[in-house]
Amino acid sequence: MTEISYQATDDCALHATVVGEGRALVLLHAGGPDRRSMLPLAERFVDDFMVILPDLRGYGSAVCREPACFTWAQYVEDVMRLLDHLGLPDAVFAGAGLGSTITLRAAAAHPERVRAAVLIGVEDIEDDEAKAAEIRFLDEFAARVAAEGIEAGWGPILADLPPVVGAMVRDAIPRSDPDSIVAAAAIGHDRSFRSVDELAAITVPTLVFPGTDPRHPTVLAEGVARVLPNGQLATVSIGDDLRTAEDLARAVAPEIRAFLGRVQPVIGAG
Repeated sequence: MTEISYQATDDCALHATVVGEGRALVLLHAGGPDRRSMLPLAERFVDDFMVILPDLRGYGSAVCREPACFTWAQYVEDVMRLLDHLGLPDAVFAGAGLGSTITLRAAAAHPERVRAAVLIGVEDIEDDEAKAAEIRFLDEFAARVAAEGIEAGWGPILADLPPVVGAMVRDAIPRSDPDSIVAAAAIGHDRSFRSVDELAAITVPTLVFPGTDPRHPTVLAEGVARVLPNGQLATVSIGDDLRTAEDLARAVAPEIRAFLGRVQPVIGAG
């Protein structure tokens, strides 16, 4: 296991863990947890892959306290900078929640660098009214964190999310910077996509695991898998039966491995 540090284009200090050797697989954690939440999944691929686990800007060691620095374009630049730092022309990307949106945005902006994509719980793609509600939701979350701390910020939210999300969030809180978590909520003011139809331009092979909660709705994952030209809906859902990061890894790893085996001619030997 190797720890690396690198600079974002705006000089934000970023950090990642690298395990294994072989083809490059980047695992992007959800919003709230940090890179440690993806270690159990990474361990299931170290026999075939060099697995790269960054802390996304705002979370864990990737402290960034400036709200204006949180945009989808900046998140994509951060992961491209990571590939550049490691001297990698491309990689397989897999993300959960926030990480799934970054994966989609990276595949749209840099298809030549994303060999295949795995989406573990797709974040909602809202119409204008729902987007306004999301902005209020995240602004209220940020206000609670600023006034009372990270645990208070998450308090009203976690009950509506799968248990595994709550476990990952609670585990990461001691390693999180409150001001950075407040700033990260500003991503709500940016828009990932205006409609699912935009995803039709993303042609990389993509495996979509459905979420089961309002922020990662099952029907959205089904629609995303249909719209993506090379999309495939996974048989495993991210539901209440998954309670820990180990549970999540155990549930999704076999299907991810089978998917990557099927698209092997596309992603190559790396």
